[in-house]
Amino acid sequence: MSPPLQSTDLLLEGMAKAVCYSGFRTGQHPDRGQGAVNPSKEEILEDLQILKEQTPFRLIRMYDCGENTQMTLEVIREHELDFKVMLGIWLRAEVCTYGTCEWLTEPYPEELLKENTKRNRREIERGINLANKYPEIIAAVNVGNESLVDWNEHRVSVDSVISYVQRVQKSIDQPVTVADNFKWWADHGQNLARVVDFVSIHLYPVWEGKDIDEGLSYSIDNVQEVMDALPGVPIVIAEAGWATTATEFGPRASEANQKRYTDELLSWTTENNITTFVFEAFDEDWKGDPNDPYGAEKHWGLFTVDRQPKEVIELFKKSKPSKHAR
Repeated sequence: MSPPLQSTDLLLEGMAKAVCYSGFRTGQHPDRGQGAVNPSKEEILEDLQILKEQTPFRLIRMYDCGENTQMTLEVIREHELDFKVMLGIWLRAEVCTYGTCEWLTEPYPEELLKENTKRNRREIERGINLANKYPEIIAAVNVGNESLVDWNEHRVSVDSVISYVQRVQKSIDQPVTVADNFKWWADHGQNLARVVDFVSIHLYPVWEGKDIDEGLSYSIDNVQEVMDALPGVPIVIAEAGWATTATEFGPRASEANQKRYTDELLSWTTENNITTFVFEAFDEDWKGDPNDPYGAEKHWGLFTVDRQPKEVIELFKKSKPSKHAR
C-alpha cells in the first residue's frame, strides 16, 4: 500500500470529514439586492442538532460574515455545541468578467466595482473581528470563494486577494486560505500558494461531464494535478459533492450516485489525510434559476430543504463522530 498523500498533522482540526453549511430554507436567502431573509436561531440550532445526531461532521464551512453566519457562531457558543467552523470572507466583484461569465448580461459599471472594493474591505474587517471574537470555534478563515476564475461574476485580481490574505493573517491567529476550482490552483496558483497557510480546492466531476464510475478516479486526478503543480503545499478539499437532481445532468444526478461518490471520496481522503468538506449539508432552493425547481444548484444537500435525510445519510448510521464529538 502506498503511503498517504499528506501527514495527519495537515488535517484541519484533526478532522478528515467536514461539511459545507448554509441555513437558508424555503423563502429565505442571503442579500440579493433588497436585503437578506435569514433563518432564526431556533432553525440554526435544529440544523446543527441534525448534523450532530445523524452525521459525523463536526467541522463546518460557512461562506460570509453576515448575520446568518454570526447567528450560527452565537448558537454554537450559547449551546456549547462541539462544532468548529471554517469562516468565509465573501468577496464581491472588483474585476468585470463580462464576456467570460456566461450569466453576466452586461458589464459592471466602474462605480460598482469601486464600491465593491470598499465593501470587500469592510467584510474583511468583519471576518477579522469574528475570528478574534470566536477563537475557540473558528478553526480557519477562507478569503474569497471562486473569486479568481474568469467564469464567475465576482472576480477579484490575484494581487488583491494576496493583499487581503496578508491583512487577515496579520490580524488573527487562525490559518488563512483561499478556496477556488482545482484547475485554477494547478494552472495559476503558484504565487498565491506561497502566501496562504493551506490551499483549498473544489472538485465537481459531475459538472465536468463525468459519470459516477469516473467520479472518484477523476477527483483523485484533480488532487494529484494540484499537488504536482504545488509540491509540498498543504491541501484541503473545500467543496466536493454530487447533485441528487439536476436538469443539467439528467440521470447522472441521483441519490444513489451521491451516496456512492460521498462514500468513495471520503474513504479515499480519510486514508490520505485530506480534510474534505462535502457540499453541502442541506438543499438550498433559493439558488440558481428561480424558474427551474430541478436545477442542479438547488440539490446538492445531504438533506432536502425541509430537512429530510437523503440516501447518503445511511452511510453515517454506524459511523463514529470525530475526535471532537462528545
